[in-house]
Amino acid sequence: MAIIESFFTENEAELSLEFMQNGYVIRDIEDRTALDEMRTAFVELACRHLGCQPPIDHGGFLDSIHERVRPEKLNELRLFIYRSSNELRWLRPTYYALGRGLLGTLVGSELAMQNRINLSIQMPNDDSSLLDIHADVYGGETPFQVVQWLPLMNCFETNSMFILPYQKMEGVNQSLNKVGEGGMSVLFDQHKDEFIWLNIPYGKVLIFTPNCLHGNVVNRTSATRWSLNCRFTGLFTPYTSYEKKLGSYYLPITTRAVSHIGMRYEQPGGFEE
Repeated sequence: MAIIESFFTENEAELSLEFMQNGYVIRDIEDRTALDEMRTAFVELACRHLGCQPPIDHGGFLDSIHERVRPEKLNELRLFIYRSSNELRWLRPTYYALGRGLLGTLVGSELAMQNRINLSIQMPNDDSSLLDIHADVYGGETPFQVVQWLPLMNCFETNSMFILPYQKMEGVNQSLNKVGEGGMSVLFDQHKDEFIWLNIPYGKVLIFTPNCLHGNVVNRTSATRWSLNCRFTGLFTPYTSYEKKLGSYYLPITTRAVSHIGMRYEQPGGFEE
């Protein structure tokens, strides 16, 4: 019998080290057929709202949605798809399954998942859908979480997102109270050469810690960006935000049998001193 000296496999250790250094990993999704069917559902919902026939080329349809929808009508479309898709019982299990192995290695086997999956649509040259530079933990959210970020088309350059690698965050955190007037925009300018613009083709998934500074800018490409994002955390990790706590914002998804039994256990009477 071979002696095993680590609790992690070699692949798990390499993935964990990459995540600790960068604050993110990009990998192939685990079920391409499920991803394709999920994208088909989003395209069909868009077509239902717009009153048009579903196209043959789903990626091309999403890329060019700005040719069909005016910017002032974009949020109406986004909210319709967001609400309708989150009514689909299969959406959250399917979304989780696309990154199941990565989440298991990086977060754990017993997980809680955000109760709804967010949808972002960012048209070319539209400044109404920006998510300025931020770190979620600065707003009081739990630092024990990751975001699974999934493109529904190829995301690149300014129609993707930027992130400051985790290994750069210590210096930023130490200087945060010195930013002063201009706030986070000044911080971005000070460190702009250190931010990484992520290239995430369709068929890959990004998992990152929102403890790192991240955000986006005006999309200067010719393609509309469609992406989904959802948070995952360990079932038994601390929840530091009253609004974003277990049972409301987060829902348990992979509670194991031993935890179910343990949580139901009641000490028999007559044993207390």
